[in-house]
Amino acid sequence: MVRHLFPLAVAAALLAGIAPASAEVKSAAPHGFEVGGTVAIAAPPARVWAVLTAPDAWWSRDHRWFKGSTLSLDLSPGGCWCERAADGRVSRHLETALVEPGTKLVLQGGLGPLQGQGAAGGLSFTLKPEGEGATLTWTYVVGGYASGGLEAWAAPVDGVLSAQLANLKTRAEAGD
Repeated sequence: MVRHLFPLAVAAALLAGIAPASAEVKSAAPHGFEVGGTVAIAAPPARVWAVLTAPDAWWSRDHRWFKGSTLSLDLSPGGCWCERAADGRVSRHLETALVEPGTKLVLQGGLGPLQGQGAAGGLSFTLKPEGEGATLTWTYVVGGYASGGLEAWAAPVDGVLSAQLANLKTRAEAGD
């Protein structure tokens, strides 16, 4: 359902005079895929970094395992991007692989339904100052095995990540 709303969000952004995120499926094959793009954000890089490293603030509630859950990100090596429900259920979505504070974040793991496949991925974010704002470049490279091939996952994963990063942009620009 959220994937159907994404074109509306892009149209709304264009009407508001805001450049939408640029994202694409860079490659897709039975053994894996690469998606990624860039997002121009009208907020200082320090603000963007603070929002990026607080996923509960920008990751859609529609794309979580548990209703009413919270997301957290431990920036220590091996740290968890975890989702916790009030009843004690927990999901480890990604693991921190590299942190260069304010400029680069690399996470490893399978997001969402990819957790149940024989697949693993690397999700990288690079943040660069751009005038008064920042440019966030992201890439998610996934490889491994999934029944029917991983190439079928590329476009849906790209759509979900693009929507989440549009949320991040909105949150960072709001400045709250």
